[in-house]
Amino acid sequence: MINQRTLKNSFSLEGKGLQSGLNIRITFNPAPENYGYKVKRIDIPGHPIIDALAENVYGTDCSTILSMNNIQVSTVEHALAALYACEIDNCLIEVNGSEFPILDGSSIAFVSKIKEVGIQIQNTERKYITFKRKRIKVVDKETGSSMLLLPDDTFSIQSNISFNSFFLKKQEANLNTLSEFTKDIAAARPFVFVSEIEQLLKNKDSKGGDLNNAILIYDKLMEQNKLDQLVDFMGVRRKDANKLGYIMNKPLLYPNEPARHKLLDIVGDIALVGHFIKGKIIANCPGHKINTLFARAIREAMGFDLKAKVSA
Repeated sequence: MINQRTLKNSFSLEGKGLQSGLNIRITFNPAPENYGYKVKRIDIPGHPIIDALAENVYGTDCSTILSMNNIQVSTVEHALAALYACEIDNCLIEVNGSEFPILDGSSIAFVSKIKEVGIQIQNTERKYITFKRKRIKVVDKETGSSMLLLPDDTFSIQSNISFNSFFLKKQEANLNTLSEFTKDIAAARPFVFVSEIEQLLKNKDSKGGDLNNAILIYDKLMEQNKLDQLVDFMGVRRKDANKLGYIMNKPLLYPNEPARHKLLDIVGDIALVGHFIKGKIIANCPGHKINTLFARAIREAMGFDLKAKVSA
C-alpha cells in the first residue's frame, strides 16, 4: 500500500514568463489529501483557482494552457511533470501571473526544490488508475501523432519523435520508472526550429524565449540578415549563415535531449489525468495537443463526464 504525498514545506521560484517576458513568482504549497494539483492566480482579485485537469485544457500552442471560469494559466507542464515524477499527489500552486516561469526550459529547478523541502506522507491510500483488459489509443490524423496506453503493473513511457530535419530526423527516449526522471529526463531542454522562431518574431510572441531556456535548430540555410534578426531576438552572438547546426548557450546534455524533453512534456501533460497510472505509454510524435487529448481520453475511460474541449 502506498499513501498519498504532499510537500513538507512551501517553496518559491522566480523567473520570466515565456510569452510575456515578465518576472513571475510561483509558490508550491502542501495540500490536504485528495486535493490533487490546483493553481491559484494570486494576481487576480478573489484569487481564483484552476483545477489542473485535462478537461480544463484551453490551448496547446507552444505550451499547455489551462482555463476555468475564463481565468487562464499557461506553461504548466514542466512544473506538473516535476510534481508527478516526484510522486506528489497534492499541491496548491500559487502564481502571480498568467503563466508559470520558464526558468531554463526544463523541470530540474522544480525537482531540485521538491527534494530540498522534502515530502510528507499522508494518511489516505493513493488510488492508481489501471485498465487491465483495455487499451486506450488516441490518434491525430492531421499530424500522424499517436498515444497508446497498454495494461501493465508499473508505469513507463516509450517516446519516439521524427522531423523532416537533417539534425533531428528520428530519436527515441524511454522512462522505465518515475524514479529515473530526475537523472535522465528532468534537465532536458525544449528545442525550436529557426522557421518557428521566424513566425514568433512576426507575431511578437515568446518575449521570454532565449537560448538559456531552449535549443535552436538551424537546419535550413537563410540570408545572413534574416539569421541576424533571429539570433538578435534570441539574445545571442551572430553566426555565419552558411553553417548549419544547433545554436545554444550550453552543449547538449544528452545526444537525444530533444526526445527526452518531449518525454518530459508527456509526464507533465499526463499529470492532468489527476491520478497516478499503471500502464505503458507508447508515444509517436508527441506534442501538447495529442498529450492532452490522451489525458482527456484516460479520464473519460475512468468514467468522468467531460464537457470542456481541448483546442489546438
